Amino acid sequence: MKKMLRRDESDRWLFGVTLGLCLLGAVMIYSASAVTAGHDYGHSYYFLLRQSVWLVLGIGGMFALMRMDYRKLREPIVVYSALCAVVLMLVGAFFLDKSHATHRWIRFGPVGFQPSEIAKFAVILYLAWFLDLKRKSAARLEFTKKDFLQNILPAIGPIFACVGLILLQPDLGTSVDIVLIATAILFVAGLSWRWLAAGSAIAFPALAILIVSAPYRMARLMAFLHPDLDPQGASFQLVQSLIAVGSGGFTGVGLMESKQKLFYLPEAHTDFIYAVICEELGFIGATIVIALFAVYAWRGIRAAFSAPDNFGRLLALGITAMVICQALINFAVVLGMVPTKGIPLPFISYGGSSLLVMLLATGVLLNISQQAEQE
Repeated sequence: MKKMLRRDESDRWLFGVTLGLCLLGAVMIYSASAVTAGHDYGHSYYFLLRQSVWLVLGIGGMFALMRMDYRKLREPIVVYSALCAVVLMLVGAFFLDKSHATHRWIRFGPVGFQPSEIAKFAVILYLAWFLDLKRKSAARLEFTKKDFLQNILPAIGPIFACVGLILLQPDLGTSVDIVLIATAILFVAGLSWRWLAAGSAIAFPALAILIVSAPYRMARLMAFLHPDLDPQGASFQLVQSLIAVGSGGFTGVGLMESKQKLFYLPEAHTDFIYAVICEELGFIGATIVIALFAVYAWRGIRAAFSAPDNFGRLLALGITAMVICQALINFAVVLGMVPTKGIPLPFISYGGSSLLVMLLATGVLLNISQQAEQE
């Protein structure tokens, strides 16, 4: 006779790899930003101290969510409140002053956050709730008009509202990231391959139009295709990133010994921190980082398949997809596999909004793994 036992502890592997990534991130943020911080702010610990505040808040929130039953997030008032709050923040950002020529930030004095980061988790929460609510009809989403009106459109409508607002900021990279996360959840929920084909037939031309319509995006695309044509202009960041990666060799030049971070590589402590890791820690360090994310993916998927209900399964898969998709995009950008785009490396890059959301989402994932049932 089979007996179902409930775990008393959260996933130690997932918990440990998350803290390991955060610790590595703190070390590498200091290494990559110390010279820049000393030059611009007069204190080499400037970025590390600011990131540490977000790290403490994130870990505290992660512990709190680990102990809160994730099923409380399934309440409609929670789902709609989160979605409405995100939409209001995304709209409100347009009425505030620009930062780096974009409307991505909401600032309160020295503290700022990006609503688009929160939007990622809100989309996951909404899709998991909606597809669980429609679990009987979502078990087989066929290529019919009735299915589109009753299931597909209500599922993707709020998501594309968020994506549209993020595109207007403008932030194409985060928009693509959210679409990939949503697609992964819908596919697991039973989305027909015909819907995927139809979505791709619309998405790729739309993406091409968005790139062609913006000169700076076209410049990045040309820099990606022909990095040697303008190494001091549009291709500068990509070229410097590849120099950093190639300079590391097998064992790296040593911690704190990067040359590219000395005002050569732009955004060395944020979007291109993986290039500094490759340079200072070499192929070994770069592989360890990839391995840590692989462990995160393994434990996240394991928690999803062991989840006690459909809502937990979709929520866990969405959180795992959020972390892994973003990490893969960052790796691809740093290594010159896709055009340059500002996507932070989860848990490691400097950026309080991203770190806080990733840790809170991981807290929910740990709670799902804790409540998963085993034979």
